[in-house]
Amino acid sequence: MAEKLKYFVNGRYVESKTDKYYDLHNPSTGEVTGYAPNCTAEEVNEAIAAAKAAYPAWSATPAIKRAQILYKVRDLLIEHMEELTYLVAEENGKVWAEAEGDVLKAKEGTELATQVPSLMMGESIMDASKGYDTVKYRESMGVFAGIVPVNFPAMIPFGWMVPVCVATGNTIVLKAASLTPRTALRIAGLYKEAGIPDGVVNIVTCSRHEIDVILEHPDVKGITFVGSTPVGKLIYEKAAKTGKRVQCLCQAKNHALVMSDTPIERTVAGVINSAFGCAGQRCMALSCCVVEDAIADRFVAELKKQASAIKVGPAYDKTSKLGPITYEKHYKEVLADIDKGVNEGATLVLDGRNCKVDGYENGYYVGPTVFDNVTEDMTIGRDEVFGPVLCIKRCKDFNEGLAKMNANPYANGSVIFTQSGYFAREFVRHTDGGMVGVNVGIPVPIGFFPFAGHKNSFFGDLHCLGKDAYRFFTESKCVTTRWFDEEEKTNTEVSTWDGTI
Repeated sequence: MAEKLKYFVNGRYVESKTDKYYDLHNPSTGEVTGYAPNCTAEEVNEAIAAAKAAYPAWSATPAIKRAQILYKVRDLLIEHMEELTYLVAEENGKVWAEAEGDVLKAKEGTELATQVPSLMMGESIMDASKGYDTVKYRESMGVFAGIVPVNFPAMIPFGWMVPVCVATGNTIVLKAASLTPRTALRIAGLYKEAGIPDGVVNIVTCSRHEIDVILEHPDVKGITFVGSTPVGKLIYEKAAKTGKRVQCLCQAKNHALVMSDTPIERTVAGVINSAFGCAGQRCMALSCCVVEDAIADRFVAELKKQASAIKVGPAYDKTSKLGPITYEKHYKEVLADIDKGVNEGATLVLDGRNCKVDGYENGYYVGPTVFDNVTEDMTIGRDEVFGPVLCIKRCKDFNEGLAKMNANPYANGSVIFTQSGYFAREFVRHTDGGMVGVNVGIPVPIGFFPFAGHKNSFFGDLHCLGKDAYRFFTESKCVTTRWFDEEEKTNTEVSTWDGTI
């Protein structure tokens, strides 16, 4: 029986008054499994008001007490790992190991948040100038909003957004992905179980119209967004106009430079893991390899061999290695992108179209797809294809390969496969990528470092995760103090530069 979901506000699941709902599908089967509300503007305002009302008491709670609650959240994520993994697999289409990883990344972000007593700590110096002491504190700011995409139902809202936000004393309203909201709504319940006060975490599902309410609301101090580049630019512009703090993590077209000295079989295995994992639906997917001519033919042959052996199947079948595309509209867009690559003249080495899984004929499956002889003037060579589609470009040497990579307008991640320390160092120094891998296909650092995209992959000044996250969700306050001695008490003149020179 398909269920009608509620939204989460002030510690309660509430039935929306809307007459508009989003169909929720199981991408493995194509079946409708539920309906998510298109919350009204009034309900979005209600969530913001609840977050604002909860803020004074929560921000006054000592950091160590907030950390203790987040330790309980971490324990509950572990306790409910099986349940949450199934939710991610069912609503998003990640195969079991990938879905579990999604939840584990939420745990990792929560562990970062438990370090708030030390990472929120300020700085101080005695006698900054003679007799003047200065202390810098980091303070919470108020209500934040998180706008969540479909592709990571656990990690992005409850790994990247919520934990550090609330650990630092803020409150938050999440606009969960309207097509994959179940995981986020369930984890909100775990936060309540852990002892988070009502109103600190609130979740709505809504359309772009209601998002404008968030972007323009004077009580919302900052926005954290993950999604497409065009939408990210729009959100960055709108929110910044109203003086909000904004970070927008956007699209990518991650490239790898494959040098002729690389061990081909192992490198191909790493490329496949990066390119086809999560059905290519992640902004760190390795969607393009620039391969030196000397090994290109052998590399492509091995790629076809290994990719052809990948088992495509339903997400919750633990033997599946490649699951479905998350929703039907995007499934059709990926198929259209493959058609476009063929029409543009790229060589289709492995065709993932018409991929059928026995017993799951209505699922949104695209098999591993490989294009060779791709050029920069081709759409598939320039723009993100958010699916299991890998492009091969060829180059004569390191310099030509690096130039082709850096010509792309996106710069989330970049990778080099080589056994040469010299070329590895040159690559690290000169690549435009914000997250760089040397023989690492998915160069996402552990969450104590920032998720640091560049160029059209990111808009803002402070990245998510790491120390950047603590700076994004707090404001600094500098306090300078002086105490008068007996002589100073009698002075009647004060320098214009009192204490600063």
